[in-house]
Amino acid sequence: YQGKYVEAEASHRRALAILEKGLGPDSPSVANSLLGIFDVFYQQGKYAEAEPFCKRALDINERALGPDHPDVGLALSNLAALYSQQGKYAEAEPLHRRALAIWEKVLGPEHHDLTYGLHNLATFYVFQGKYAEAEPLLRRALASTRRQSRF
Repeated sequence: YQGKYVEAEASHRRALAILEKGLGPDSPSVANSLLGIFDVFYQQGKYAEAEPFCKRALDINERALGPDHPDVGLALSNLAALYSQQGKYAEAEPLHRRALAIWEKVLGPEHHDLTYGLHNLATFYVFQGKYAEAEPLLRRALASTRRQSRF
């Protein structure tokens, strides 16, 4: 956003209004737009303002795409990151775990996008000093990255 958060928020809100009008309020495209607004607030540390956008995106994606869709995993991961930043570890951990489980189930244990979820959960544990929990996740992420680099 180059620090232009006001402009970014305005652009995302315009896009959201257009999508809601054209596709309806429950479209996955609307959810993606909501995550854009979430990100603008998250990047500024405005967590209370960010949360409702992420929760609404999660709700839309769960209803429209089903509970095991990768986009549901993305919204869960974003919400988990938000809670982690606020020190709400008890709320964040199950969201991180669910996001990772969705990606493993849908994408498979060898998929390159799984590295994102492994890294997020591992980082969550590292920040809490839970290195024993983080290490196997980081090893899996590293192994996945090595497999990907062979291509």
